[in-house]
Amino acid sequence: MIVGRPTRRAVLAGAAGLVPALAFGQPRQAPPRNEPSPPVVFVHGNGDSAAVWINNFWRFESNGINRNQLFAIDFPYPVARTDDSKLQALHSSTEDQMRELAAFVTQVRGTTRRRKVALIASSRGGNAVRNYLKNGGGAEFVSHAILCGTPNKGIVISDTMLVGSEFNGAAPFLKGLNAGPNDLIPGVEMMAIRSDKNDKYSQPDARFIGQPGKPTGVSYDASELRGAKNVILDGLDHRETAFHKLAFAAQYEFIVGKPAGTLFIAQEPRPTLNGKVSGINEGIYTNHAVPGAEVEIYEVDPKTGDRKSNIALHRKTTGTDGLWGPFVAHSEAYYEFVVHMEGQPITHIYRSPFLRSSDIVHLRVQPFGKGDEGAGAIVMMSRPRGYFGIGRDKFSLDGKVPPGISEGVPAVSTGKLTFDAKPHTVVAVFNNETIPTRTFPAKDNHITVAEFTN
Repeated sequence: MIVGRPTRRAVLAGAAGLVPALAFGQPRQAPPRNEPSPPVVFVHGNGDSAAVWINNFWRFESNGINRNQLFAIDFPYPVARTDDSKLQALHSSTEDQMRELAAFVTQVRGTTRRRKVALIASSRGGNAVRNYLKNGGGAEFVSHAILCGTPNKGIVISDTMLVGSEFNGAAPFLKGLNAGPNDLIPGVEMMAIRSDKNDKYSQPDARFIGQPGKPTGVSYDASELRGAKNVILDGLDHRETAFHKLAFAAQYEFIVGKPAGTLFIAQEPRPTLNGKVSGINEGIYTNHAVPGAEVEIYEVDPKTGDRKSNIALHRKTTGTDGLWGPFVAHSEAYYEFVVHMEGQPITHIYRSPFLRSSDIVHLRVQPFGKGDEGAGAIVMMSRPRGYFGIGRDKFSLDGKVPPGISEGVPAVSTGKLTFDAKPHTVVAVFNNETIPTRTFPAKDNHITVAEFTN
């Protein structure tokens, strides 16, 4: 542990795994015995949905936090405007997200009858949190704020790159948030979790925004908060600073006031699953519910991906709320979700077993991409809660590393291969998670996705 100035900083190697070692900074007092931990509100990042928080929910539950005290917002339009000050269809501004977060916190406070909540944010979600605390009256209603991989200083500080973007430290939004001697908000305990050098958005070189060799004006510490507690998780990538089990350990201890009893997820034998089908418009994902979508669920063989029966275990056409469930699963079974949405490819999503119940198993269709024309079949692997790191992770699709995943800083969360039209098994592997899938003819408007949970 290293304590420095002007921030309080804890450094934790990514390989650390023993719970007794997970003490971050100075000991904090646990909430008084008659005052339970605050409800937790999770705030997703750019382009994401509430679904990314599923493991964090499960780990909080496995440590005794009741499910009815855990909440995750779905911003309707999760993708940021190119210029925060200019209207852009299907995109949101910082003002939009601050207003939506404020309304959601009010709703959670009403549901739980608690005066204050704790906020945990990933990436862009931290911009909404800081804006809400500083400019939206949120400090009165928030006890803790944890920002994970949030580019607090900016992805760049520049007059020529990302001009007007909320991610530019030289643009009005971040200049306003960063005005003053520190980033603290009176009455709110604040912490930032960052990577050491593996966050693609905290880099001295601008290659991850398409301008390699050009200085960004920021460095590896761009996610830190001045004056707050800063935790460095060695070797983790931009997304993992929110969703990795070590990130959870820091989050839990900061809010509850004591180390987590376990980093493992306690298994339920018959979890109940639900979620919504959300939309896509002009290639841009939204979190609006999609009515009229059909979802089928099949149990599949854990080695081949073949359906155990051609009769779906569950089939539903979504209503105005977009909900496709509920569905009672087996926590050791592998499933194929088939999503039919008008005007989009029929998407076959293969998932590892669901260890616990969840109502944020949101489903998105996968559009065809550039270069998919003429393919017999298409299979993607997707990692919504992290990136693929060559040399750091063991991963493959059909025994190969898909093109487009480069060495160095982990920066890509998807991989894709094309196949001939003959149906066969394609296995996706990420470390200890293995997902078998099947191919389907692209000419018949089908696409396959292996979605990793970890």
